[in-house]
Parts: sequence; C-alpha cells; structure tokens
Amino acid sequence: MFINNFDPVAFQIFSLDIRWYSLAYIVGILLGWVLSKRILISDPKLNEKFDDYLTYLILGIIIGGRIGYVFFYNFDYYSRNLIEILKIWQGGMSFHGGLIGIVFISFWFAKRNDLNPFKYLDIIALVAPIGIFFGRIANFINSELYGIETNVPWAVKFIQVDNIFRHPSQLYEATFEGLLLFFILLYFRNKGFLKYPGLVSGIFLIFYSTFRFLIEFFRVPDAQLGYLFLNLTMGQIISILFFLIGCYLITIKYETKEES
Repeated sequence: MFINNFDPVAFQIFSLDIRWYSLAYIVGILLGWVLSKRILISDPKLNEKFDDYLTYLILGIIIGGRIGYVFFYNFDYYSRNLIEILKIWQGGMSFHGGLIGIVFISFWFAKRNDLNPFKYLDIIALVAPIGIFFGRIANFINSELYGIETNVPWAVKFIQVDNIFRHPSQLYEATFEGLLLFFILLYFRNKGFLKYPGLVSGIFLIFYSTFRFLIEFFRVPDAQLGYLFLNLTMGQIISILFFLIGCYLITIKYETKEES
C-alpha cells in the first residue's frame, strides 16, 4: 500500500504557483499538437488551418469544461454564486463539458473554412488520450477524484483527504482512458479509418465511455451529488449518453464506408 502526500504546486515563479494540473493541460496540448502536425494530418488544407483551429479549441475546452462542471455537477451552488464560475483556478472542470466545447468549436471552425468537421474531430480524438493521461496523473497528485475504500495491495492513502486506503481511481483512468485508448485508436488509424471522417470519433466515444463507466464504480462520487438514478454517478449517466452517440456515429459512418 502507498502514501500520497504530493504537493499540488509543482514550483513557484515569484509569488505565482505553477500547479501540476496546469502543467498537465499544457503538456497534453503541446504533445497533441506536435503529434497531429508531424504524423497524423495528411490533408494539406487541414494541416494549414490546424494552428488556428487549435487556438479556438483551447478556448472550447476551457469554457466547455467549466460550463459543463457548473451544469452537470454543481448547478445549485453556482446558480447562487455566479461570480464563482469565473474562478477556474479553484478547480471544477468537466471532461464531458470540454468535449461538448470541442464539438461546437470544430463545427463552427470547419464551416467557416469549408472543411469537414469530423476531419478535425478525428484528429483530436486520436490525441485526446494523451491529455487525459496527464490530466488524471495530475488528479492523483492533487488527491482529487479518488477512489472508494479498499484493501487491495496497490491501495493508496491520500493524506490530504483522510487516513483511509483507497483505490487509485485516477491511475485506473490514466491507464485505460489514456494509454490503452491511445493505442486502440492508433490501431484503427493504422487500418485506414481516418479516410472515413467520423469513424475514429465514434470509436473514441464508445471506448472512452465504456472505460469511464466501469472505473466510476471504483471512484467516490461527487459529494454534492452522490449516487443518482439506479445508483449510478453523474459521470456514468453522461457516459451512457455519449456511448449511444458513439454507436450512432459508428453506424452512419460505417454505412458510408461500406458504400464507398
């Protein structure tokens, strides 16, 4: 069993705290950008516009992630404390909200530049697990989104939380939603699925939602929500919806693939 007593602050610049969570976002975006530009993108027009797209994408992730957290996880509190919504540095981001932000930005940017939005979304789907991996590692360092009590040999005691040994659910997510999902998507990319825009995005939604749904059984639900319908968490309920969207996307895009 292990003890987690990491400092969420990586280092300081004068009086400014640089936190591991911020670094995770930065590293994930930079690695995704480099991998996309140098390896994944083959369409010259897509490659030419990708830098501009990335700028808007970052805004979509941040704004969507924050609004998603407000509406999905803590609406009662933020509806009474509107100014708190702007205090992103205090924490509170939703992956699914960020994903919705990415979809909106992609469709808007693609329409503006006369491109297929799924070409952008497929590339982002391929590199998203990189950001998820670093983000979940940062969650582990921050002692947040921790797991339920357990006595498994790899249990972790989060000193900043309590003296209970828990599942390191953040590391489970980093492994499955990050590393494993990345290699699964690379497999389909190597099979030529990028030639049919939307297929890779659908595969991402299906596998991410499946992994997230299962791992949530080992994770403590958000304190302000607890367990909801059928004793499921909010994350599981939203994952079911995104899983169904992924199945629909795969169905219509695979039909296009078969017809071509």
